[in-house]
Amino acid sequence: MTFSNSDMQSDRRHFLVQSARIAALTALAAAFPAATIARTSWYPFRLGVASGSPQPTGIVLWTRIVSEPSNPQPPASAAVTVRWEIAEDDGFRRLAAKGDATALPELAFSVHVDVNGLQPDRWYWYRFMLGDAVSPVGRTRTAPPADALPSSLRFAFASCQHWEFGQYAAHRHIAAAAPDLVVFLGDYIYEWGPYDEAHPAAVRRTGESVTLAEYRARYAQYKTDPHLQAAHHAAPWIVTWDDHEVANDYGNDRDERLDPNFLARRTAAYQAFYEHMPVRLPALPAGANRFAHMRIYDRHDWGRLARFHVLDTRQYRSHHACPKPGRGGSNSVTDAQCAERLAPERTLLGTDQEAWLANGFASSQAKWNILAQQTLMAQATQIPIAKPGDGRFWTDGWDGYPVARRRLFEDLIKYRPANPIAISGDVHTFYAADLKRDFNQQVSAGNPVVAAEFCGTSITSSSRPQSRTDQYVAQNPHMKYGCSDRRGFVMMEVTPARTLARFQGLDDVARADSGVSTLASFMVEDGKPGIVRT
Repeated sequence: MTFSNSDMQSDRRHFLVQSARIAALTALAAAFPAATIARTSWYPFRLGVASGSPQPTGIVLWTRIVSEPSNPQPPASAAVTVRWEIAEDDGFRRLAAKGDATALPELAFSVHVDVNGLQPDRWYWYRFMLGDAVSPVGRTRTAPPADALPSSLRFAFASCQHWEFGQYAAHRHIAAAAPDLVVFLGDYIYEWGPYDEAHPAAVRRTGESVTLAEYRARYAQYKTDPHLQAAHHAAPWIVTWDDHEVANDYGNDRDERLDPNFLARRTAAYQAFYEHMPVRLPALPAGANRFAHMRIYDRHDWGRLARFHVLDTRQYRSHHACPKPGRGGSNSVTDAQCAERLAPERTLLGTDQEAWLANGFASSQAKWNILAQQTLMAQATQIPIAKPGDGRFWTDGWDGYPVARRRLFEDLIKYRPANPIAISGDVHTFYAADLKRDFNQQVSAGNPVVAAEFCGTSITSSSRPQSRTDQYVAQNPHMKYGCSDRRGFVMMEVTPARTLARFQGLDDVARADSGVSTLASFMVEDGKPGIVRT
């Protein structure tokens, strides 16, 4: 099967989108005269540096200029010019590219440099300069050429790092592992905190972010952590968001409080996300509401070894089914209580993203197709199922959109992308599961395993007791493993013959110097979608 015409059309669309994006950002920067600073009396790179969105010949470099992370006052009254360099060695003796970038006050003095013209499949080192101040050095790399079949890819994936719930030892271990790539699946910040320490058994949200300034301050707080910075400095990141970058359990244009001004809050949160992430975005429309809608779903190819289909399960979803009275957001329901859950028109991705994903399956030439997405994809009934119609389901995840999930599985069956694997976060629990069209029926020729799923626990955020997770695993036989009493991340090793997942659990999330150990390992072999414990 060939896709030469559509591939050419896709390449042309990509070129036009990239050209428009570059033109828009160039015009925006040109509208603000930038000052050149010779010396600084304060260190401007306290939030570190980052890179992301790797391509065979390009990478996005990021930093943000701040004088004091906890001080909301801007570091300058006008735009400033920041110098950048990217080199083939960590001593910067062989420069691959350099230039100037404009840090705009309207974008919180954040800097995004889309470097092009690099060599594929190689490591680079980069840094920024402002006056006499030099940033930390970050290490990054480009993706392999489109027609290459690399022998391996090592990446870490993680999610859910509530600042107040622990130390970022997991990021220290991610940095020490020196992966080729880090994939972050959402809840980079939590919109609320600190919490009421006087009531630890019933955590109360305080200090919730609503305005752009408040979201910026929250990101700045998180990015002061040295271990999080180290993980950014170690490798390029691919990122997507979940709910807490905006508000708990939000879906589309509605939050759980049914706030009539929610879209203004969402716009502020989206802008703050852009200002603090090493992301490559389509052209941003002009005007005060340029961040009202922001497409972040995208594909990232690692040669012919792996294609990452990076999803957005928040911005385009149908509203939650059967919320609690007077509320939006999630609920736990049975089908007898909530027929709406099974409505065929309900979607988690939106119709455009569903079509885009199906096209990505159809056109993929990759050996492994990795769905990088936010939340547990496997069915997770909270009570035993004795007959059809039984079960209780949490409506914020894929269980709240079972028909949409089945459409996704039907597309996997129809287009047959090689070796699909879902990687997930959100639920603060390690899970390993086989995915099938009908979770309530045995695997058969008519109900095959269509993909594997590896769900990671949280970096710090708390979870349910392990005893309850054991019940969930027992009630959902497609689940092969579940662990909710440890925090950590997942290390993945992808080769043409197999993919290996290692669940990495911290000894003590309260300690920045915590050790880590492999709690369980699982393998998926080429051409065999079922999970095998190793």
